[in-house]
Amino acid sequence: MLKKLIATTLMCAAGASLMAQTVINGAGASFPAPVYQSWTYTYSQTGPNKVNYQSVGSGAGLNQIKAGTVHFAGTDNPLKLEEQEETGLHQFPMLLGGVVVIVNLPGVKTNELKLTREALSEIYLGKITTWNDPKITKVNPGLKLPKTKITVVRRADSSGTSFIFTNYLSKISKEWESKVGAGASVNWPVGIGGQKNPGICNNVAKIIGSIGYTEYTYAVEANLSCAAIENQTGKFITADVESFSASAANADWKNAPGFYMVLTDQPGDKSWPITGVTYILFRKDADPALRQDMIKYFNWCFTTGATAAQKLNYVPMPQNVVDMIRAQVFK
Repeated sequence: MLKKLIATTLMCAAGASLMAQTVINGAGASFPAPVYQSWTYTYSQTGPNKVNYQSVGSGAGLNQIKAGTVHFAGTDNPLKLEEQEETGLHQFPMLLGGVVVIVNLPGVKTNELKLTREALSEIYLGKITTWNDPKITKVNPGLKLPKTKITVVRRADSSGTSFIFTNYLSKISKEWESKVGAGASVNWPVGIGGQKNPGICNNVAKIIGSIGYTEYTYAVEANLSCAAIENQTGKFITADVESFSASAANADWKNAPGFYMVLTDQPGDKSWPITGVTYILFRKDADPALRQDMIKYFNWCFTTGATAAQKLNYVPMPQNVVDMIRAQVFK
């Protein structure tokens, strides 16, 4: 009888605990999805509450948080302070990462192909159409590049990764800036579309002679060849955590209203030129109890989650920036 009573008590306690557990739903950018999904899984298994994150793209995530259908959103296309105030949203940076250029050229290994700023922008403008174009071969004397047609792959959805990439192209090419510009969705001059970062990787993997852009972890996991890209100082840089970190070395977060920051084309010999910041958005009018549960989770991400982020080739925010976020947003 006593055993039965104890068992019943334990079951009731477990049921009450389960009922008390908060479910926090997030959606948005696919750029940080590998680490966000790792975090939500671990936290849901070991933490006090359950967290879900759907990789739907920055644009869709922004629409959902504005509509109040999710509790937080991920975006790589940050909102300026005025828009944060207009929409009633808090914004803070969660991670740094890199957008890389991936290619499908048989026999060309990762980081062997070099692309200048001019060549990359003209490929996406549709002005360079074959891999043996002189503007590509002149900086790749050791590679036998084919006459193969270049198939440009770009995003078909509203994408923070596209914002980072097109922001970079706008900085390095006046023609791109005037004809296309920067944004989560643009009128691409050429190319075939793919949905989210996995869609870009799938298309590049299938099409010989193709070129695309994606967040670095996706390229690594798909075993795709990355190109070395010319940075602002004229150095050809390979993508890794160190070169992403170098891009953020001079970031002045204290003078970034609403934490709005774009880190493309930063100075420095070791800086990766297409580095991006990925952000979290949540509503200022969130239920107070839910807000506290979200802040507990975000603080866990900044501390316990930092190791997982580094293993997946992301750069955690520096401690001084985390302290600013806690003082300005989590207060």
